[in-house]
Amino acid sequence: MAEKEVKLFGMWASPFALRVEWALKLKGIEYEYVNEDIPFNKSEELLRLNPVTKKIPVLVHNGKPLAESLVILEYIDDTWTEGYSIMPEDPYDRAQARFWAKFADDKCVSATYAVFTSLGEAQQKLLQEARDTFQTLEQALGGKQFFGGDQIGYLDLAIGWFAFWMPIFEEIKSLSVVDNENAPLLKEWFARILDVDMIKTSLPPRDKIYV
Repeated sequence: MAEKEVKLFGMWASPFALRVEWALKLKGIEYEYVNEDIPFNKSEELLRLNPVTKKIPVLVHNGKPLAESLVILEYIDDTWTEGYSIMPEDPYDRAQARFWAKFADDKCVSATYAVFTSLGEAQQKLLQEARDTFQTLEQALGGKQFFGGDQIGYLDLAIGWFAFWMPIFEEIKSLSVVDNENAPLLKEWFARILDVDMIKTSLPPRDKIYV
């Protein structure tokens, strides 16, 4: 049986720390949460545990630190094997889930950042590129309830934060990236995953984000 002594170093508004929190809660793992003051006042303990990238999240299990949220998700699933399975059972499906998670991190995140930090004509061009990127991501969903099938899985945890953060970005910037016209299946999935109790009870306060 795996040791239950678990500590998570994160930051209250970090979507990448959220991934790990969701995974721990799905598995029913008790953990201590350490909220870091990012980016201005990182603790000495965080810098000691992750001297390479000096970033959150960091999961400490049985005294051993592990960085990078997607890596941590797989570690959690491999270590606590009983109960809920995060990764797909089939090797091909696992590889596909990893592919789309990397696509989201490499393409969707950068496209989102680009469109919401630009102005004028440049923003309109980047807006269409962002929409195209999320339309591509939508292909991984197909006709399923969740990317993991009938229940949320690895890819849902990896990209679930978009469902919360994207509408906030869109409201602030008066733009629409993911909507019923551009990506209707993904838009429906946004609502569906945010209705999962474990997800919605773990989200940061919206009013605190707008401050």
